[in-house]
Amino acid sequence: MTFNEDYQLLVKGLSELDFIANAVPCKLLLTGDSVFPVLVTPSGDVLIAASRYGKGRVVVVAHEAYLNNSNLLGFMKNAVSWLKPSVEAVIGVNKNLHLLSKLLCDNGCTIKTIPDDTQGLGVICMDGYNDSQAKDIISFLQEGGGLLIGAQAWHWSSCNKNKNVLLDFPGNKIISVSGIYFLNKYGEKGKFSVSKDIPRCPVNTDVNFSTDLKDLLRGVSILDISGPSIPSQLLLHGPLTFPIGLNDSNQCFLAAAIYGKGRVVVVSHESYLMVPELKTVILNAISWLDSGKKRNIGVNKNMAYLNERLKQEGVSSRVSDVIPGLDVYCCNSYSDTEAECIKKFVAEGGGLLIGGQAWYWSIVNPSKNVLLKYPGNKILNTFGISILGKTTSKGVFKAIDPEGASNCYHFPRAFSQLVKNLQDGVDLKPPLSSWLNNLKEDASSFMSLPASPLVLSVQRECVCQVKRCGIPKVSKTCPVKNNSKDGLILQLSEEIWSFSQADTQVIDNFPFQKEPSVTVEIDGTNAGADAWRSTGLYLPPEKTAALVFPDSVIDKGLQVQVGCQTDDLSSAEKLCRAPVVVKKALVPSEKMLISCVWGGLLYIIVPAKSRLGTISVTVYGAEPAPLYIKGKTSVSSWLENIRTLPAPWAELVTENIILTVPSSATRSLNDPEDLLSLWDKIMEAVAELAAIPKQLPRPERIVADVQISAGWLHSGYPIMCHWESAGDLLNIESIRNTGLWGPIHELGHNQQKWYWEFPSHTTEATCNLWSVYVHETVLKIPRNLAHGSLQPKSRADKIKQYLENGAKLEKWNVWTALETYLQLQEGFGWDPFKHLFAEYQTMSGISNNNKDKMNLWAVKFSEAVNRNLTPFFKAWGWPIDDKTCAKLSGLPEWKENPMTAYLSEIKA
Repeated sequence: MTFNEDYQLLVKGLSELDFIANAVPCKLLLTGDSVFPVLVTPSGDVLIAASRYGKGRVVVVAHEAYLNNSNLLGFMKNAVSWLKPSVEAVIGVNKNLHLLSKLLCDNGCTIKTIPDDTQGLGVICMDGYNDSQAKDIISFLQEGGGLLIGAQAWHWSSCNKNKNVLLDFPGNKIISVSGIYFLNKYGEKGKFSVSKDIPRCPVNTDVNFSTDLKDLLRGVSILDISGPSIPSQLLLHGPLTFPIGLNDSNQCFLAAAIYGKGRVVVVSHESYLMVPELKTVILNAISWLDSGKKRNIGVNKNMAYLNERLKQEGVSSRVSDVIPGLDVYCCNSYSDTEAECIKKFVAEGGGLLIGGQAWYWSIVNPSKNVLLKYPGNKILNTFGISILGKTTSKGVFKAIDPEGASNCYHFPRAFSQLVKNLQDGVDLKPPLSSWLNNLKEDASSFMSLPASPLVLSVQRECVCQVKRCGIPKVSKTCPVKNNSKDGLILQLSEEIWSFSQADTQVIDNFPFQKEPSVTVEIDGTNAGADAWRSTGLYLPPEKTAALVFPDSVIDKGLQVQVGCQTDDLSSAEKLCRAPVVVKKALVPSEKMLISCVWGGLLYIIVPAKSRLGTISVTVYGAEPAPLYIKGKTSVSSWLENIRTLPAPWAELVTENIILTVPSSATRSLNDPEDLLSLWDKIMEAVAELAAIPKQLPRPERIVADVQISAGWLHSGYPIMCHWESAGDLLNIESIRNTGLWGPIHELGHNQQKWYWEFPSHTTEATCNLWSVYVHETVLKIPRNLAHGSLQPKSRADKIKQYLENGAKLEKWNVWTALETYLQLQEGFGWDPFKHLFAEYQTMSGISNNNKDKMNLWAVKFSEAVNRNLTPFFKAWGWPIDDKTCAKLSGLPEWKENPMTAYLSEIKA
């Protein structure tokens, strides 16, 4: 039974719920993944809630007087009916609930008065002011009993000002296991309409955690996570969560939560449980989790080292699973085998200390939702904390001031303020405006959380507010400030669209008979890294495509991708498009649906090392885009109809490279065959210098975009360029006459290998070897004309200036570093480079230390040309060691060493 079906049974036949009696209700706070509100007032106060715990069920009313109120007897009848584990179950009713007892008797129920007699009951109806039987009632729920309970905590709180209402109020000692708490805040009174479906539950931000933070940060002024371990970011989404450690970017790496009767502390890397710099805060956490009693601590066997450390610090602990009698349990987040046991342990009063990061898991499992599938999150999501697949910056950070903790970034608080600002139609106000980057990231992650009733409620609120604002218009001529309301909406638009479509994205509802279909043949054999296979189809914005795959390729890792502009612009100050405009989805079965609010070209991603042969994929709902495949598409077809297709993006495909450009740039392209023949020669030269087979494992891609994440172009798969450069990629006359330095520079980047690279010195240098090689061997453009920095005078001046400044290696980069390689090439030709690039591919055990790698290159190049090049490399400031000098001492001198003349000139 779904939660909404439970809700419908609880409000069956009711149109309103009457809270206008003299009794003043309190607010209820809800947390966890099994709880849902039944009544939420217009002011956002929860007055009735329901939940499941173990095999049992709970209904909570925000004042016991309403259990006995004639105006609510219809609801009480529904509630008891829902709570009953069987039709004949005996109902135990508190002796002061006379009207409720009479109603149930009249309804044919068997009634016993409690607390005089509690044996053999199916449902207990009681107030929440006596916790003497709390343990028995929780066991009763665990085994399948039902509980109807009413109370208010505001009066108790006024009489017990030094106590924690969440943990100490009697009623909370009973019902908190189910994720419901009585609060010490007045609730709204009135006559309230019953919602058609589960009402939307606002995020509660009333709880103050300053006392908890004082305990956790006692004696701690800084949190030092500057060591080698890389932490994940934590997403805090539950109302009873709070940050313990934030970095300077407000990213959380240490957090806590109250859940049920227990407590949780999450550390975003397990190594932090052991580092000396965090010893005090970890010991504080153990004490806080154990309420300061240092009783029975259990440590999972995978973290036995922590057990030894705790013993050294005088903490009584032992290696153990989650077993009865433990007060605190310590484990990592890499296994979910104990997930249900841990949840029960915490709900019933245990303390959990858990550490781990999810970024590596996310890399290894790129197609899986880390919030849903990562083992630790199967435990932690319930508590309102999730470990993200994103890393967070390291450093030494000031500890949070407990008194000012309410001013720190916390996603629930920030989201509540965002909703209010959007509802009021005002600009985002401080401190929200300074939290936008965090809010965008967290809201985006939150939309991927498993949809429990409370999470779903917040997700729907997010959808409602973003839709209400509408997607802002954004373009090159109308950019949007990223750190703004519009920037936030652009960031969330795809998540909002996908969420909105979730209910309608059912394959059986897709109108196959009304949509045109195209069958495409995809190459499923891929010797290289993950490769995009073009379908030649375009999916318009906010449209849905259906794809049908053969059964033989299901569960083979295939993905469908909409869009090719893969740069994430989340860090840009201004946006000319949404930060992320690409959608990917794993192929789950023979038929699947996919849509993207932004639209885009449609691709099938074939995983690395796949051997699936030719795959026939039938696509419904997409339209053809301009596509020219060299050797397959006829020029006449291109000229007559293909190049005028209305889709906004076009692709030109040849064996080793695919160019993706605005369709407008291809409208006047008359001879794509000649153009791609030239690109074939360019790519052949790229492979030739790299000493790799002429057919690349996967074709390179160059994609034009309105805005990219770095520079005028950047390398990668795909290489990205601004759409103003698209014409340069297609202008064959310009390429032949003046060259194409930038794109070939990026192709060179893609050929750089760590084992002969010396970052950061050569990062922007050795890639230019490919630019020089292609220009001179294919385009017949000499290096001095290929780039202004390679004119003889410019080159000479750079060398002189470098030597005059002492040939310091920290200044050896870009053009100066390239000069070293160009001098070698001019002295010995290109063959030694090809030889070395080939030899390095067969070598193993290469150090990753720059000094070692530079000595290795000096040895290998010297041996390749049969010359002792140590004087040459030393002149350039390379750290040539005595071992290298000795090894090369027997080789002939390089008499033509070009650096000799420069050194002589400087000495003179």
